Amino acid sequence: MDAGEILLKQGLLDSDQLSQLREKDVEGVALVEAAVTLGFVKEEPALRALASESGLDFVDLREADVDLSLLEGFPTRLIHREMLFPLSRDNGTLFVATSNPFDLYPIDEAGAATGLAVVPVLAARREIDVLVKKHLGVGSETIDNLIEQRSDGDEIELLGDIETDGSELSEMAQEASVIRLVNEILLEAVEVRASDVHIESQSTGIVIRYRIDGLLHPQPVPPEISQFQAAIISRMKIMARLNIAEKRLPQDGRIKLKVKGREVDVRVSVIPMIHGESMVLRLLDKSSMKFDLQNLGMEPETYATFSELIKIPHGIVLVCGPTGSGKTTTLYSSLLEIKSPENKIITTEDPVEYQLDGINQIQVHARIGLTFGHTLRSILRHDPDIVLVGEIRDLETAENAIQASLTGHLVFSTLHTNDAAGAYPRMTDMGTEPFLVASTVEAVMAQRLIRRLCHHCRNEVKASSLDLPDDFPMAALDGRPVYEPVGCRECRQVGYLGRMGIYELMVTTEEVRQLAHDRASTWQLKKAALANGMATLRDDGWKKVMAGHTSVDEVLRITKGDRMLHAERSLQTAGS
Repeated sequence: MDAGEILLKQGLLDSDQLSQLREKDVEGVALVEAAVTLGFVKEEPALRALASESGLDFVDLREADVDLSLLEGFPTRLIHREMLFPLSRDNGTLFVATSNPFDLYPIDEAGAATGLAVVPVLAARREIDVLVKKHLGVGSETIDNLIEQRSDGDEIELLGDIETDGSELSEMAQEASVIRLVNEILLEAVEVRASDVHIESQSTGIVIRYRIDGLLHPQPVPPEISQFQAAIISRMKIMARLNIAEKRLPQDGRIKLKVKGREVDVRVSVIPMIHGESMVLRLLDKSSMKFDLQNLGMEPETYATFSELIKIPHGIVLVCGPTGSGKTTTLYSSLLEIKSPENKIITTEDPVEYQLDGINQIQVHARIGLTFGHTLRSILRHDPDIVLVGEIRDLETAENAIQASLTGHLVFSTLHTNDAAGAYPRMTDMGTEPFLVASTVEAVMAQRLIRRLCHHCRNEVKASSLDLPDDFPMAALDGRPVYEPVGCRECRQVGYLGRMGIYELMVTTEEVRQLAHDRASTWQLKKAALANGMATLRDDGWKKVMAGHTSVDEVLRITKGDRMLHAERSLQTAGS
């Protein structure tokens, strides 16, 4: 039973009022707040009704006695971001005020952090906010004292020395409160499995968003954090060894951290905006990465074919997809699968994302002329068997990669194309001779990352009841159910938990070679590959849906339908 139904049951709302609230697309506590704002209900009776239905006690914080000593052992991020506030302790039980009785995940988190049995009590959000501002106002003397009393411990350790220029801004960035704020941002990002942290300067102040499983999620922050905007950016710059005085030009840097014993590389990008500098942090958690080609999500037949292709003696194998589609993971997994004492592997990357044992890796530096093309020429003089080029982005790199393959080397690289068939025209458009592309490229793998359904809460539905697209293979489903996301504590109410790959493997057959040689279009190349049994990204996505790994909506979000392909298959079906 949701908040609206509870208030309706208690007679605090009528059906017309509930309908008006439903139109505003609000749920949970937000629905109660909207009802109070519209004058439909008074706040205290509404909260008491929610508390009664949820099995919680209601407390008026204006009259409650608060034990401030409990703040020393309570995670600050849960106070600011989840609006939890510790009130009292009775033996091994900690009583915590919350404004949201429907979200128990922060309660579990508080219990794990304190080692106590946490009992939530319901309180008005504005009264919790009063307590937070009174006792933990960012920038106040109180929070500075609390921060000084609480050491960072071993949660976050900066691997490297800090260099400051002695300026006022530099000194501000080194204050304990600023360091704590930055560490909390980074710690939370690692704990929620964020791949990127966006710290954006807006007219209203600072906005923080985490990219989790490919989607951005805004993070609630206390309003006072905007006062620390310049200091937070400066602290990040100092950690990344960037120039804190330069605010007119973009800058890139890198931070090495140890978070709760796990090494995390952070790539930092700063760009000046009209309301101040904005920063994006790419988090690379070395401990969480497993480079296992067989478990990336490839269908058995795709894996069998690809695992044989990466063992050929010479040629070019390309992996295509947009930024963040898992290309590097696929390439690293491929290298580790074929690595042996009998072969020498050299890579040239920008940047080197993960250090691999037994593989020689080169970091390119375009500013000093150490480009992909330049390093590739030098690599060939080091007697390699297998070469990985981070990206083919210009004619020089393309020609050197082709030359390497023609001289008996196996070359792996990436391209930015929408599908596998587009790789051949893309190489030709760079200026490479078509006959060289046709004779050296052995296979192209296009890929995307798709979110996995949370197995704790996914909901089974009949495919017939869904509004499925025309190209969904209903016949192959054979009466099996499909699943849709719901949301629970395990997945933080998102409905998805983790990601997996979907793949489109195009093998260069003799027909494809001839078409590439003749400068055929992407559609002609794709048509030939399909006739040879290639499954598209969309096809692989539907297989993941039928296996219960993901949802129909997720496939539609990630992949693009092909009308020409659908029409062609419809004609083939009608003809048979």
